[in-house]
Amino acid sequence: MSVFYRQDIEGCRAERIGATGLKTTVLDALIAETAPALDAIRAAHNKNTLPLLRLPAQSQDLDAIEDTAARMIESFDDVVVLGTGGSSLGGRTLCALARPAAQSPRLHFLDNIDGDTFERLFAAIDPKRTGFIVISKSGSTAETLSQMFHCLDVFRGPLGKDGIAKAFLAITEPGDNPLRRVATHWDMETLDHDPKIGGRYSALSLVGLLPAMIAGLDAGAVREGARSVLDPVLMGAKPETLAPAIGAALSIGLAQQGIGTTVMMPYIDRLADFGLWYRQLWAESVGKNGKGTTPIRALGTVDQHSQLQLYLDGPRDKMFSVIFSKAAGTGGIVPKDLADDPRLAYLAGRTLGDLLDAEQRATADTLIKRGCPTRILTIDSIDERAVGALMMHYILETMIAAHLWGVDPFDQPAVEDGKILARRYLDESAHK
Repeated sequence: MSVFYRQDIEGCRAERIGATGLKTTVLDALIAETAPALDAIRAAHNKNTLPLLRLPAQSQDLDAIEDTAARMIESFDDVVVLGTGGSSLGGRTLCALARPAAQSPRLHFLDNIDGDTFERLFAAIDPKRTGFIVISKSGSTAETLSQMFHCLDVFRGPLGKDGIAKAFLAITEPGDNPLRRVATHWDMETLDHDPKIGGRYSALSLVGLLPAMIAGLDAGAVREGARSVLDPVLMGAKPETLAPAIGAALSIGLAQQGIGTTVMMPYIDRLADFGLWYRQLWAESVGKNGKGTTPIRALGTVDQHSQLQLYLDGPRDKMFSVIFSKAAGTGGIVPKDLADDPRLAYLAGRTLGDLLDAEQRATADTLIKRGCPTRILTIDSIDERAVGALMMHYILETMIAAHLWGVDPFDQPAVEDGKILARRYLDESAHK
């Protein structure tokens, strides 16, 4: 089976970086301890108690939404995705791979409730050439419902009920819920969100893949990449050969040594949103009962000029995951006649990719030399298969790490208090 990324953890070993690293004997023991988690993943797949594990091998559900994607491509110049958290980040991450194309709609992911953002977008789009995808697994997410009601209020005038029915599409779990009731009232097309797939794990479902298809991406290739990582687990490969198991063991072992922060730093602009997707996945899944580590999203080379000083010379409490691409020789050239200053001789005749490649390698090497645990993930092509593989890697790594920490990776009980309090504040302000 094809391999779409490679993981190098040598920069995390104590034998290379000293006291802040993890001894090989400790790491090997932790990797062996992932075996029960891997058994649990295989059992969940066999019993279909975690449907997300069945997604990489499926294609019928994608066939079923082809016509929907084609209709939206044909009908709209802009498509607005309304949702928050996992309802937005998976699709947004995948759509960042798409190249602008005249025949494809422009996709806008509105995942917040800042009214100014909506007004600015409304001023730039044609109501009669704009489609909306409203995503809420539960169908009762306050932010998403508020987004939808605002858009309905603005667009029902120029579109009318028939136009609203054609322009809006809802994705929510089966059964009675507020979003489904609204969708039924307005005759919107409604697609089922699998109730057993949580939002932050939904990128490989229609939640992430319908926007990707509208953007002109190959949804099947995304799943092919995911399958390349999942299949070895399902086939019983040994933990020490599985990159997600190694990554989980590494995170646990370093956390035990006081490494409480994990920094995701791709040197690829198109993976900037991948860092946001990972941040939610890791934080909401493992941050429970006093366990977990804090995820930070960085981006090379930008954050060499904002965060790297702290990383290199601040507290030794961080693990780094740096994502490389084959950048050398790519991009525009710095002409020699324009860079004729002797001090710029190192740039003359070089490509942007040459500089990017040198800087990504230099950052990783410097982190390692400074004793900062650093793993390197390398992808050869920045495409659907590679990102699908990385997504499945981190889904599995998160599930395995949660198992080792003894927490449930699929709930988020602590955030419910904030939701309850926000509703109370709204009630109180309404009665003043």
